Amino acid sequence: MTHFVGLDVSMKETSVCVLDDAGAVLCERKVATEPDDIAVLLTSVGGDYVRVGIEAGPLSQWLVNALTEAGLPMVCVETRHMKALLKAQQINKSDPNDARGIARMMRAGLFKPVHVKTLAAQENRMLLTSRRLVQRKLLDIECDLRGTLRNFGLRVGPVSPTGYEARIRHLVEDFPALATIVEPLLSVRRVMREQLAVLHKMVLDTVRQDPVCRRFMTVPGVGPLVALTYRASVDQPHRFVHSREVGAHVGLTPRRHQSGEIDYNGGVSKCGDTMLRAMLYEAAQSMLCHSQKWSWLKAWAARVAQRRGMRRATVALARRLAVILHRMWVDGTDFRYSNIAVVVPAA
Repeated sequence: MTHFVGLDVSMKETSVCVLDDAGAVLCERKVATEPDDIAVLLTSVGGDYVRVGIEAGPLSQWLVNALTEAGLPMVCVETRHMKALLKAQQINKSDPNDARGIARMMRAGLFKPVHVKTLAAQENRMLLTSRRLVQRKLLDIECDLRGTLRNFGLRVGPVSPTGYEARIRHLVEDFPALATIVEPLLSVRRVMREQLAVLHKMVLDTVRQDPVCRRFMTVPGVGPLVALTYRASVDQPHRFVHSREVGAHVGLTPRRHQSGEIDYNGGVSKCGDTMLRAMLYEAAQSMLCHSQKWSWLKAWAARVAQRRGMRRATVALARRLAVILHRMWVDGTDFRYSNIAVVVPAA
C-alpha cells in the first residue's frame, strides 16, 4: 500500500501525518525534531512511501539530507506556494492541520519543489555571508565614529583604511573623555579588520582550488566573490534545462501582467537569490565601466546603453552574464571575447 507523509517542522517537535492512497489518515503524531526519531516512526507505520513532504525553512536542508540517506523520498516544497494551498484547505491553523494539509498536497501532487543544496554549497554560502556580515559591521563602526565625532566639530574627512585609526586618535587627543570612549571602538575595529582579512583569504583559497570558479573568472568583470557566489547559489547546473532559465531564477527578467485587454511588462521581478543578483549587477557594472578588455559582450551592452540608458543596460548585462556563466559551466569552456564561431578543420 502506498503512503504519503506530511511533516510540519518546528524547533523542538515535528507533527507527522501519514495518509494512504485513498486519503485516509493512518497516523498522526508529534515526535522530536530529529531525523532518527522521524525515521523510526515512519518505519513503524510501514508501507511503501511515495512522497514525504516538508516545507522549506531553516531546518529543512538538514532534515531532507538526513532522511534521504535513510531511504525516504523527501520533497521540499516552496514556502509561498505551500502557504497559499494550506490557507485554501483549512480555516484553523495548527501543527497537526498543517501536517495533514502537506500530506494531502503530496497525495494530490499539487506542490512546487525546491532544490536542496549540497553540503559544499552550504559551506561556501556560509563563508560568503560571514564575510559580508563582518564587512558590514566594520563599516557601521567607521560610519558611527564619523557621525558622532562630527557633533563635536571633529571631521574625519577622506582617509585610507590603514590611516583611519591614526586619524581618529589625532582628532580626539585634546578630548580625554572622547579618547576614552573611542578606544574600545578602535580595538573592535582592529580585530574585525584582522578577521575580515582571514575570511577573505579563505574565499580566495576556495576559489583558487575550484576549477569551475577559475573558469568563471575568465569573464571580464567576474572576480572571486562573484564566481564563488554563483557557484554556491546555482550548486548543480543540470537542474536548469535551459541556460536562459537562470536569468528568471535570479530575478533579472521583467514581470508580465496580462488580463483581458491589459497586457504590459513591468520591472524585473527581483525574486530568488538577492546576494547573487547583487553580485551579477556589480560584475556587469565593472565590465561596462572599469574593464579595459573589449569583448562582444561589452559591445552589445554598450549598444543597449545607447538606446535604453546605462541602468537598463547594466541589468540586461547582468542577466546575460547569468546565462553565459551557466553555459560555460555546462560546456566546460572558457569565455570567448569574440562571438565569431571557431571552425575546427577536419582531420
